Amino acid sequence: MTGGPLIVQSDRTVLLESDHPDAAEAAIAIAPFAQLSKTPEHVHTYTITPLGLWNARASGHDAESVVDVLLDYAKHPVPHALLLDIVDVMDRWGVLTLHQSPVHGLVLESTDAALLAHLLEQPDLAGKTGSRIDEATVTVHPSERGELKHVLLKLGHPVADRAGYVDGEAHRMALAHESHEPDGADGTGTGGIPGAGPDADGTGPGQTDTASGAGSSGAAGDDPQAWSLRPYQQRAVDTFLAGESGVVVLPCGAGKTIVGAAAMARVSTTTLILVTNSVSAKQWKAELLRRTTLTEDEIGEYSGSVKEIRPVTIATYQVLTTRRKGSYLHLELLDARDWGLVVYDEVHLLPAPVFRLTASLQARRRLGLTATLVREDGREDEVFSLIGPKQFEVPWKEIERDGFIASATCHEIRVPLASDMRRAYGSAEGEDRYRMAATADTKVPVVRQLVAEHPESQILVIGQYIDQLEELGEALGAPVLTGKTPEREREELYADFRAGRVRVLVVSKVANFSVDLPEASVAIQVSGAFGSRQEEAQRLGRILRPKAHAEAATFYTVVTADTVDERFAGHRRRFLTEQGYAYTIETR
Repeated sequence: MTGGPLIVQSDRTVLLESDHPDAAEAAIAIAPFAQLSKTPEHVHTYTITPLGLWNARASGHDAESVVDVLLDYAKHPVPHALLLDIVDVMDRWGVLTLHQSPVHGLVLESTDAALLAHLLEQPDLAGKTGSRIDEATVTVHPSERGELKHVLLKLGHPVADRAGYVDGEAHRMALAHESHEPDGADGTGTGGIPGAGPDADGTGPGQTDTASGAGSSGAAGDDPQAWSLRPYQQRAVDTFLAGESGVVVLPCGAGKTIVGAAAMARVSTTTLILVTNSVSAKQWKAELLRRTTLTEDEIGEYSGSVKEIRPVTIATYQVLTTRRKGSYLHLELLDARDWGLVVYDEVHLLPAPVFRLTASLQARRRLGLTATLVREDGREDEVFSLIGPKQFEVPWKEIERDGFIASATCHEIRVPLASDMRRAYGSAEGEDRYRMAATADTKVPVVRQLVAEHPESQILVIGQYIDQLEELGEALGAPVLTGKTPEREREELYADFRAGRVRVLVVSKVANFSVDLPEASVAIQVSGAFGSRQEEAQRLGRILRPKAHAEAATFYTVVTADTVDERFAGHRRRFLTEQGYAYTIETR
């Protein structure tokens, strides 16, 4: 087929004509294996990388399906050499596999004996393998299981880890709805009263993604008996448990925490859950108590202030990576119980030291949860090799279409830099230059206008710089919440916002993750972490929880035109464009 929206080039780049009538459909079709790299107005540039192709292969897309997508949507003939290259790269998945031999223990097997011989000669593999069993098999030191996979990935040969996992210490648990069937014959639990039981999606009114930022039901009489897994959540759990360890990618508000809880219930073993901060830990605990048969006594929190080790233990990344005199202080947590499952929440934020610690957890089943595999530090390969490949993903727009997350419109509002600031801006450098553009005073009246345009909505104003946020709080007459806000005051502000007593809340980057504000329907971003794509996705995610009246969400990003702020904004919106969200751009 020709005449489509894609121009596929031999250098593994794919150009998408954004004005083509099939552009949105094509963007969703190539998203599993191509990453968006540039988003000017009319032509978007994607790149096809080996890691992207292997993630696609691990999550069920074969080379034939990838080639078919490119051929189906191509405007011109696709270079034959590129198609052969794609097939060659994807066919490497499954050539090298780790197995548990009943005689020799952990072994690496290859369907290509010559390749294995070549790889074993590489200096980077020295000390990571043992004796050759035959020309296609070599023993592997169990302690090197993770590092071996990482090194081989770097050499261009991914390893499918099918060596299995220790069962861990058994600990019985179940999802709450599995223990208590709804009393309504129609499955609503409310005697068939329309609108009183589960939402139209069949999940129940309270099924939201607590640990990723939502979780309170927003519905009176919410009953954990009256919900069930959404179809895509069930598929995510089934796919994860049927394969090796890996990552489930779902949008904010799509119920990643529910997926984690369901996986825990299925394996019924002691579980270590690693989260971004103590607020997230508390929200995970609340959701597990609400959605599973676990009790308070069975769930421990291991953070800066509390050190509880229980059958299900929730620990923060920060405490796990705390060091003193070069030594990690809390490594005993990893061996404190015979963990059968390790859950990594917001895996795209996993600190670099945790990757090294994860290498020692390869014998334990690992589940990563995230809204995006994009990492600004470029460590996606470590997620792949040490946590596991992408096992399951559903496009954001598909979940929106099915009504499980709110529909959203995205707008980039460009404002001028004040004339009296241009000379200072021109002479500034680096971070100072970006900060000057990102905190331009001309943003304040525009933010006031945007707030006034949504008089009935719950609004979050989100930014990076505290002085800018305090100025906006004063201009809007709204409370300001930052990392310095005491936890009790922070929880009171969240509660007031949920109850509608506070309509506009000005927040710092603490709102990027683990904030339970499902009522928010408008987000106004005034500054961000330079060009962070993951941050843009998380901030949109704050407002994607389905609303009681099917209200659409609106996301604004206010940027200073013709400055580095505008350039970074273009970088930030790449991920959401890749997911099918279109930005309207206007100048005020």
